[in-house]
Amino acid sequence: MGASDVSTARPLGVGLLGLGVVGSAVAAGLMAGRGELAGEGARPLVLRKALVRDLRRKRTVDLDPGVLTTDPAAVLDDPSVDVVVEVMGGEQPAFDYISRAIRGGKHVVTANKEVLCKRGDELFTLAAEHGVRLLHEASVGGGIPIVGPLSSDLLANRIESIRAIINGTTNYILTKMAAQGAGFDQVLEEAKKLGYAEADPTSDVDGWDAAYKIAVLARVAFGVSVPLDAVHREGIRGLEAQEFRYAATLGYTIKLLAVARREQGGLLVRVHPALIPSSVPMAKVDGVLNVVEVEGDLVGPLWLQGRGAGPDATASAVLGDLLRIARGAEIRKNVAAARSADRLKLVSIDDHECKYYFRLVCKDRPGVLAQIAGILGKLQISIASVIQMDANAERGEADLVIMTHPSLERNVQKAVREIAALQVVARVASVLRVEAY
Repeated sequence: MGASDVSTARPLGVGLLGLGVVGSAVAAGLMAGRGELAGEGARPLVLRKALVRDLRRKRTVDLDPGVLTTDPAAVLDDPSVDVVVEVMGGEQPAFDYISRAIRGGKHVVTANKEVLCKRGDELFTLAAEHGVRLLHEASVGGGIPIVGPLSSDLLANRIESIRAIINGTTNYILTKMAAQGAGFDQVLEEAKKLGYAEADPTSDVDGWDAAYKIAVLARVAFGVSVPLDAVHREGIRGLEAQEFRYAATLGYTIKLLAVARREQGGLLVRVHPALIPSSVPMAKVDGVLNVVEVEGDLVGPLWLQGRGAGPDATASAVLGDLLRIARGAEIRKNVAAARSADRLKLVSIDDHECKYYFRLVCKDRPGVLAQIAGILGKLQISIASVIQMDANAERGEADLVIMTHPSLERNVQKAVREIAALQVVARVASVLRVEAY
């Protein structure tokens, strides 16, 4: 087929589930002709239907009134719709809609990391049974191309690790706390006013969003289904302004990391704030930017950075998946199944070994360090350095910052409990892992 014949090919009908900021950006892209960018021999993409909540709502994209509907069946059961794009978010009703579309023989493109994390096994199995494609580049990292490369270009590699900053809200908050010396609550309110944080920021600041995303990436990269409760998850609410000042003094900054790495003969998946050396590139990924670092046994480390959210970046990924379907490329076998040959088991963080940062608010008196060092030594935690930081003369307290040599997580957690029980320790203010580079 020549280039002049592309426009005469039978169009590929698209149905949108959701016409919010992302759905509107996808619709605008289709209306602007991006659906014809797949190249010679591809079927042009045409928007047939879009599911909305309110037909009368004013929108940023001008669509024919006949395209809009409040009835899911008008999208899911329309024979002229060949591909359903789900950009609603959440587990339900998205799962039911995606399942129904697949059973109806329709391809699906989704940006929904939560439904893929929680119900991905069912959905990918269903898609395979019905011979349709379920693509989800937009589910992780916004416009950053990561799912596609892991599914195709990097197939020859044994993936060793994925390490990422994949939540723009938390990265913005941590960047501002480090730069301004401001507290968490103050910066969170600023992020809300700027539209970088939701009115209810729980999913972001408590690490749920990053946990969904790293679980999705682990499935693609390692062939392992990762239940949400198997992801070790910590958020950033407990971080105080002092941590950033003290970390900088020691040559580090603090980021919320999402990591999936081969360890202890299995796969450890974790999300938590960590100290990372100020000299490494990841320390300089600031604001709402995202980054994904992949290490393969053949290709070595790869680095992908860009906008991890926003309507245009996410629409870029959605439209890319649509164009792949328009090209009619062969439906790949489940990449996760292909990569599961080494049958990696999921392992607990208890056996994870790394350096640790402690900040203890202690009574400012002789003998305090000896008591703390006694507990650490008993649990085979070796001290690398100790610095007394800010002191409060009125309360007779001081911040004691301890950096350890690599130590076992289970030992560290036991030490924390024993140190917190000491009468000379007012509180264990912070315990952070130090990421190795």
